[in-house]
Amino acid sequence: MKLIVGIGGVTNGGKTTLTDSLLRALANCCVIHQDDFYKAPLFQPQDQIAVGEDGFKQWDVLESLDMAAMLDTVQAWLSSPQKFARAHGVGVQPEASDTHILLLEGFLLYSYKPLVDLYSRRYFLTIPYEECKWRRSTRNYTVPDPPGLFDGHVWPMYRKYRQEMEANGVEVVYLDGMKSREELFREVLEDIQNSLLNCSQEELPAPAPACPARPQGRGHGCGHRTARPAASQPDTV
Repeated sequence: MKLIVGIGGVTNGGKTTLTDSLLRALANCCVIHQDDFYKAPLFQPQDQIAVGEDGFKQWDVLESLDMAAMLDTVQAWLSSPQKFARAHGVGVQPEASDTHILLLEGFLLYSYKPLVDLYSRRYFLTIPYEECKWRRSTRNYTVPDPPGLFDGHVWPMYRKYRQEMEANGVEVVYLDGMKSREELFREVLEDIQNSLLNCSQEELPAPAPACPARPQGRGHGCGHRTARPAASQPDTV
């Protein structure tokens, strides 16, 4: 059984904190961070990161990321979760050796079409504009934000990609990033555990019917289940 879980959403919304907590709690769990696939290292900006019409380096656009390389890494996990886990220092627990989970964490997880259908669950963290701007101002980045970056580039790009995601009908489970870390962790952990339980039940052989049954529609395998939608949370700005 394989589950690919996306932890996406707004910058400084709590994605990394939630991902780290899930990584510690889930058996046979590996993680891929989208930030690791920038075409130029974060600590050494190069010409691969273009300056846009807004006057800022385009860190928050899909073209600045090597998404083909990220997809290849996900495919490597799908091909052999055990081998991938060993290569990344994750021990496979014998009591759960048939279950493998991959966490993908990043701000543009649902904007690259070849990845979208691979998710078993898609989560999307949101926080209001003012809270997001305040959190961003308290972070110490290796490449410091130039003046005006948040309002001139970061927030507009978040709004643009979120609107495109929703217009394309990508179903996500919205998470309120204003909740406590523990509350968010418990909410998502329980949801993932329920998904694992449902997948296990689906894989059990069905009993033979006592009489001919009507044909039923074909279901989806658990590794490619679409995340159930939740009510969209509007941005305040």
